[in-house]
Amino acid sequence: MAQSFFAPGSVATNNLGLSTRRKISKLFHDHMKMKKFLILFATAFLSLAFSASAADKKIVLVAGKISHGPGEHEHNAGVLLLKKCLDKVPGVKAEAHLNGWPADAHAFDGASTILLFMDGGEGHGALQGDHLQQLDALMKKGVGLACVHYAVEPTIKKGEKEFLEWIGGAFEINWSVNPHWDANFSTMPKHPVTRGVKPFTINDEWYFNMRFQDGMKGVTPVLSAVPPASTMSRDDGTHSGNPAVRAAVKRGEPQHVAWVYDRKDGGRGFGFTGAHFHKNWGDENFRKLVLNAILWTAKVNVPKNGVESNLTAEDLQQNLDPKGQKKK
Repeated sequence: MAQSFFAPGSVATNNLGLSTRRKISKLFHDHMKMKKFLILFATAFLSLAFSASAADKKIVLVAGKISHGPGEHEHNAGVLLLKKCLDKVPGVKAEAHLNGWPADAHAFDGASTILLFMDGGEGHGALQGDHLQQLDALMKKGVGLACVHYAVEPTIKKGEKEFLEWIGGAFEINWSVNPHWDANFSTMPKHPVTRGVKPFTINDEWYFNMRFQDGMKGVTPVLSAVPPASTMSRDDGTHSGNPAVRAAVKRGEPQHVAWVYDRKDGGRGFGFTGAHFHKNWGDENFRKLVLNAILWTAKVNVPKNGVESNLTAEDLQQNLDPKGQKKK
């Protein structure tokens, strides 16, 4: 390697006096020490920056207890399918908690978002004990929340106020309804959650006439469809019908069955009323929208074509709850 012109021992410095050579030598060595320090500092800084950017976002998936018949409300199997798909997404770490609310008090520590797939109403996992308080503390930290199917239904007396603040909408008895119908999602808004999702039609227990934030403030519907008159074939009841929803269906109003919510505190929420039938996770567009929403609520960039995943018929048969034979 070429020697510096003013480095100790060079021709230029040898022709100088001893005192001057010593000063130059000291300056040279000080310069080299500073250079090494700057290189080490830059390396350490870049390493820390890389580690911070490479830290995986923690996604907590909570499955409720056994419910309904075979192939319906398959909370455990559904959550494990979502985890299987998320495990292939770089930058995230999905943790599944099965058969009810996590017993580990630290299960939600460091979570970027939480997904609840469980029965609702008075038995809702989020309404038991101090669970609402647990969630409230997490929401105040900006943690995301996604609720799937029956999990969007708290009670009016307990939970609805919080759910409206956290995910922007909720099923409300004597207002919302839960018929089974073929929903045709022919158009979708441009949003990270709809990336790569193509128009599709699928039969499910799509709840509608949901209770949303006043004026839909902060709420963006991502799946909407016009329910047929057959959805009003049942008598009025807490979940089956009421004058307001009958009038809305008669007018042919589109109903929002999945939505995202930008919270005032900067957190994000997602509500999805489908997934009564476990087999529907096999539909690529159905599944992709939910996977996209999980990333979005965790504030993870959604790929331009959405979360790509592949599930086989065999995958759909894994981890089903022991409910006996499905009725033919």
